[in-house]
Formats: sequence, C-alpha cells, structure tokens
Amino acid sequence: MFTQSSTPATHVRQQSAQDRAPWRDWAALALLMVPVLLVAVDNTALTFALPEIARSLEVGGVQLLWIVDSYPLVLAALLVSMGNLGDRIGRRRLLMIGSTGFAAVSAATAFAPSAEWLIAGRAALGVFGAMLMPSTLSLIRNIFTDPNRRRLAIAVWAAGFSGGAALGPIFGGWLVEHFWWGAVFLVATFLLLPLLALGTTLIPESKDANPGRVDVPSIALSILTMAPFVYGIKEFAVHGFGATALAFMVFGLVMGTVFVRRQRQLENPMLDVRLFGNKVFSTAIVANVLSLFSMTGFIYFFAQHLQLVEGQSPMEAGIAMIPALLATIVAGLLVVPLVKRIRPGFVVAAGLSFSAVGYLVVVVGDHGHGPVFLLSALTILAVGVGAAETISNDLILSSVPADKSGAASAISETGYELGSLLGTAVLGSILTASYQHNLVLPEGLSSQAAGNSGETLAGAVDAAAALPAPLSDALTLAARVAFESGVHITAAIGLVLMAGAAVLAAVVLRRVPKAR
Repeated sequence: MFTQSSTPATHVRQQSAQDRAPWRDWAALALLMVPVLLVAVDNTALTFALPEIARSLEVGGVQLLWIVDSYPLVLAALLVSMGNLGDRIGRRRLLMIGSTGFAAVSAATAFAPSAEWLIAGRAALGVFGAMLMPSTLSLIRNIFTDPNRRRLAIAVWAAGFSGGAALGPIFGGWLVEHFWWGAVFLVATFLLLPLLALGTTLIPESKDANPGRVDVPSIALSILTMAPFVYGIKEFAVHGFGATALAFMVFGLVMGTVFVRRQRQLENPMLDVRLFGNKVFSTAIVANVLSLFSMTGFIYFFAQHLQLVEGQSPMEAGIAMIPALLATIVAGLLVVPLVKRIRPGFVVAAGLSFSAVGYLVVVVGDHGHGPVFLLSALTILAVGVGAAETISNDLILSSVPADKSGAASAISETGYELGSLLGTAVLGSILTASYQHNLVLPEGLSSQAAGNSGETLAGAVDAAAALPAPLSDALTLAARVAFESGVHITAAIGLVLMAGAAVLAAVVLRRVPKAR
C-alpha cells in the first residue's frame, strides 16, 4: 500500500467490490476494527496500569517511560516497511500474520518478571502491531468505493482509533483492579480470535499488482529516521538540552533527509513523499498527528492524576473516562453529514479549536477541586479529536488519485502512530522532568525514600505510605505540587500546538468544497 498502485489493478478491485453483498462489506469493516481498537487501546491501556507496574517491578522513571514508549516507537518506525511488505504479499495476509504474532507475544508479555522483559515485550508487540495498521485503512478504501459509504466507514475507523485511545484506560483500569497488570496484555490474545477465525473469509485480499523491487536501504533509512529522532526528543525532555539529545535528533533528521531524497529518485518509492506537495493532504496529516498527540498526552498525565492525586482505584479512574470515550465516537460520527453543509476545512479547524480549549481549561484552572474539572477538559478535547480525525482522514484519501490511496493510507497511519508516540514521549517526558525539577523533598527522609520519591509521583506516594503522619503528609503534598506544576506546563504546550494547528487548517483548507 505504500507504493503507487496501477490504475488497472484499482479498476479490477472496484468491480469486485461492487459484486460483493453490502453486509459482507460491513462485516469486513467490523473485523478490521479489531486491530484498530487493539493498537489504539494498547497505546493507552497501559497508562492506568503504570502505578501497579511501578510497584510490582520496582520501575524507575526512565524505565516507566520506555515501557510506554517502546511499543509505539517500534511500531511507528516499522509502519512504512511493513506496509511495503503488505503490497507484495497481500494486505490481508500481512494482517493475519501480524494478528497471530500479536496474540502470541501479548500472552508472553503478560507474565514479564522484570522491567527489561516488559520493555522487550512491548517492543516485540510494536513489530507485529506495525503489520496490523497498514492494512486496515487501505482495505477500507478498496472495499468501500462509493464516496458516501467510504466516508461513513472512515468515520467508524477514526472513531475506533480515537475511541480506542479513550477506551484503553477504562479497559486497563478494570483489568488491573479485578486481575493484575498482566491482564492488560493477555486480553489481546482473546480479542484477536474472531479476526483469526473469520478474516480470510470476510475480508477480501488486496495488493499492488506491480509493487516494484524491495529497497533495503529505504527500509533501513525509515527506521534510522524515526527511532533516533524520537529518542533525542525524550533525552531533551528528561535531561535538558545536551550533546546526547542533540546528536540523536540531528542524526534522525539527516537520515530523514537522505530517505526523502532516495524516495524522490526511485521509480517505485517505498513511500511516495511527493504526496506532501498537495497542501490539503499535508495539512490533513498535520491535523491527524496533533489530534492524537493531544489525546494521548492528556491521558498520560490525567491517568496518574486520578489515581495518585485523587486516590481513585484503576477501575474508578477508568469509569471516569467514559464521557470522553462517548464524546470522541459521537463527534466523529456526527460530522459526517455536517461536511455536506459546512466546508470540511472549517470542521477540522473547529475540532482542533475544541482540543485547544480543553487544554486551556487545564492551564487556567485550579485542579484542587476534584476530578470533575479535568474530566470536563478531557471531554471537550475528545469532541475536537473525534471531529478533526474523521474529516482529516477523508480529506487525506479524497485529495489524492485512487491509484495513490495506498501511499496516502500509509502516511496517514504513520501520522497516527507518530502522534500517539510523541504525545507520550514529549508531554510525558516534560511532565516527568518538571516533576523531578520542582520536587522539594522534606527533611528527614531516608536515602531510599528520597530516591524513589525523586523518580516518579508513584514512588513518592508509595514512600509516603510507609512514613509517620507528619512526614508522610509533607512528602505527599510536595509530590503533588511538583506534579501539578508539570501538568500546567504540558497543558500550555498542548494549547499552543492545537491553536496553531486550528489556524493552519482554517487557512489552508478553507477552499476545499463541501461534500456531495
């Protein structure tokens, strides 16, 4: 799907799609939603299990971030390569291979005995997760050839991805409270069974008839672009601007430049970067990336706030996320008919503006009045994410020729994963760094208690639980103040990014006509 498909192959696929019974198309979509939900849920479900993992495996702050980030980092780095493989062997076949591997590795990771094992398991899940996502949107584009049905199918797809990001903490919270943190991984094995049983029957195969040769240097360059650059961002956020962070970021940018130049020279590029010359396409990609960035970044600190500041159980915190989940799904579906009356660019801009308002509420508000305040902010943000993602995805596919839909889908899905990764890596790292910088420990702590408290909020809460009342209260208060100062900083960054994206969408996409 990442290479340019030939027009004849596309034409044949459209004819076969018209011969299919409509119920089979929607049944195929239902099955395709399984990997979409799993990938989205896996990006956020672990968030509510982090305090339990930190206690069970004695995880430090940096290890905690790598447990979260190793999965989306590997996934994002391999999306382009796996999509190219799907072009050759068939997108449905790659989907089935990825589902089998994802189920097996999930079962093994559920019983990880150490932080290192868990990080390795998450990285392996990223490998198989990269096989799942490239197939879904491209298969939907081939199954639903009618523009109106395709727009609705994409709305369901986007609602599944963004809704899954909100569902993850609910699901994860329930599993952690009733079982143990490993159940967050183990459940994926059972959820994939319907896809493994019915996928080859209901989902039609789709692949590029003329994919071109395998370009190993492009595969290596795509990985060497993503991994070092994101690692550099993490180093910068946690340790400040230094030689290590700068070196990794520069190396990633250099590799990215070489990758882009190589793609321009190849007759059959692994990733058709020329699509970015289309302003509608590139702006819609930016909207996608920042929407997921805002959602996952918000959930990262909000999950910890509910459990470690408000004292809620994982299940209670998960239930508290239900309004945001519903808001994301409802908003994504309601904007489908709206673009027939309002230009889609303004709908995307409005969605991004809602997300900005959600962060604004966090920046100017007082978080000491219970969780309702932050829940309201998250719900506002979720409305914006659901609306912006749905329409931006339709713009991505409709702004390019049909024979380039595979490449468009690839870039869109890479943007999704990049946004999810950066939301946690950037905002999560800044939050951790701010907490560690602003924490003022009370006198009288042991070296072990001080060390644990200085790593993470979870470490401080656990250390306080073993201390006598006056010292315990002082440590708890100091940790919460430091954490909340970090929340304000990360929210301010999210506000600036979302407001800028809203202005960009309103200006660049204003001439895109209404849907018919």
